[in-house]
Amino acid sequence: MRRFRNLAPTRRLGADEDGVTIVEFAIIAPTFLLLLMGTMDIGQMVYGQSVLNGAVQSAARDASLEGGDTTAADQLVYDRVKGIMPGVELESSRTSYYDFADIERAEQWNDADDNGTCNDGEAYTDENSNGQWDDDVGVSGNGGANDVVIYTVRATYDPIFFVPFMPEAWESRTLESTAIKKNQPFANQEDYSSTAGTC
Repeated sequence: MRRFRNLAPTRRLGADEDGVTIVEFAIIAPTFLLLLMGTMDIGQMVYGQSVLNGAVQSAARDASLEGGDTTAADQLVYDRVKGIMPGVELESSRTSYYDFADIERAEQWNDADDNGTCNDGEAYTDENSNGQWDDDVGVSGNGGANDVVIYTVRATYDPIFFVPFMPEAWESRTLESTAIKKNQPFANQEDYSSTAGTC
């Protein structure tokens, strides 16, 4: 009989549900907050990428017109993304080509040793007029009339939403967008140079 009397408090304790809600919340809250913050972080990133893509396309189009101002085009991109990515830093680059077929094409050369690189005195045509052989014939800048321009913008920003115990995963984000446009034919297009050289 004495043994059963000792079990009574244990049974009462097992049936007692006071404080269960707070314990369950303490167990579930970290996971819920992690999912919530992660979802908002991804939402900001996806929305930022979408706005960046639209801004880069618009800026590339503006810069392809006669008298296009590349500084104003870069500013347009910044103005559109700064509200979504506070503290954003932009890096932009433009590479121009004579035609779409020339994108990332090497300058023509006599690859005598068939190694894919201009070396050992092989002759080449300095098509972009920079005094050396290049594995990409493109010229840095916005090009001229009728040139094809690849405009790339990299945006680096600190995310608004982050998880305090995983700071390295939420330190910064880098998004990139590229637009390829052909400049309007507002003048005669300059062809590549035919100057010869040796590697």
